[in-house]
Amino acid sequence: MKDTAREPERDRETPRRRALLDALRDAGTPLGVTEIAERVGIHPNTARFHLDALVTQGAVEREREESSGPGRPRTVYAPRRGMDRGGKRGYQLLARILLSQLASTGPDAEPAAMETGRLWGRHLIEPAPPFHQVSHGEAVERVSGLLAELGFDPAVDGGSGDGAGAGAGETPHRIRLRHCPFLELAEEFQEILCPLHLGMLQGALAELRAPVAATRLEPFARPEVCLAHLTSVPVT
Repeated sequence: MKDTAREPERDRETPRRRALLDALRDAGTPLGVTEIAERVGIHPNTARFHLDALVTQGAVEREREESSGPGRPRTVYAPRRGMDRGGKRGYQLLARILLSQLASTGPDAEPAAMETGRLWGRHLIEPAPPFHQVSHGEAVERVSGLLAELGFDPAVDGGSGDGAGAGAGETPHRIRLRHCPFLELAEEFQEILCPLHLGMLQGALAELRAPVAATRLEPFARPEVCLAHLTSVPVT
């Protein structure tokens, strides 16, 4: 849920700003601050403050009116053309619709999700420079950085198997994922999203031509963490 108590005042959509936006749309022509204030029944300074916020949000356009006589041109406001970009979004519902359709395809769903993940992993990772051989440690660090950017809160483990971070000279053998940015969807469609994430890791490592591969993703290995298991492979 959006925490409006902590949201900056200028970024909020308030009833007053909605009224100003509606007045501009109903006018059909750009209006000055005084005209807008009169239509909404507020002080011009209050109108100007909220209009500036709407300009910052991209909902309103501010321009100089062509002057027909002496004096400075008047500043006028008009609603931005196109559909209102404020209001509610339903991306999670859209994701559920698409995932449920993929899940309905049966045994083909998991390999399709994994291959999609591989393709996106290749796309998302920054490739290694020409003639540069990525080491095991560098590959794990690069992939962990990608996972961090995506919101997985990764932590690299070494070979001790005790959950501690990799020490000096220790070969990282798994990555702990301490947050899932798709948690609710993963709980409902684990058989699709987890193979997609594994495929993404595999694709990223393949793009780096790394001497390491992701072999398995263990969903919710503990209630608070998923585990991505790694292994060394020959460089091709």
